[in-house]
Amino acid sequence: MAARKETRKVAQAWIELKADDLEAASALEVARGQLAAGQHLQRLRRIRLIELEGRLPAREKLEDLLHGSTQFYNPHKERCVVRLTAEESPPLQAGERAVLVTERDGSRRAAAERWWQHETGEKVSVREGTAWALTFDSGAESATAHDLALVRGRRHGLLCNPHSQECRWAEDHVPVPWIQPDGAVSEAAPVRRRSPSTRSKR
Repeated sequence: MAARKETRKVAQAWIELKADDLEAASALEVARGQLAAGQHLQRLRRIRLIELEGRLPAREKLEDLLHGSTQFYNPHKERCVVRLTAEESPPLQAGERAVLVTERDGSRRAAAERWWQHETGEKVSVREGTAWALTFDSGAESATAHDLALVRGRRHGLLCNPHSQECRWAEDHVPVPWIQPDGAVSEAAPVRRRSPSTRSKR
């Protein structure tokens, strides 16, 4: 009898402060006051997104493990919503558009991985990013959200610094997984290829 293949699953933990988020409030104020695209921005929320990939337990046990370690979140100050499949709705409000920002080559959380292996005996990969949820008024154009996210100058962009970060938009739905492995190319870091005419000749 052939051996069963190991089943790898992905779980998302959406973590948001219970109290007012001063960082999100500050970003909203800057966007409205200094950026052209920010004139149509009505609301801005910041949500930490953690993805675990590997041999994961069922939802109840998974939630107990997340709840039991500050490696993931502080239940006294934050709320956590677990999402296991793309068919499950993420904790976004009606009309919100979501963009994910991750540190380039810095999304892995090694300490959380070590804690998980110590508690469960299983090796998993743990990655973290920041999901920004943006709500615009009816006068916003389709390109407004993209112009607000990726920094391209003093009057364009706020949430993602392309020199050190990557960003990915959730257009029609939020995928599972959403966080790319470190070193993968995303919207904020397009691959540039030189044409044959510009290559140095030896």
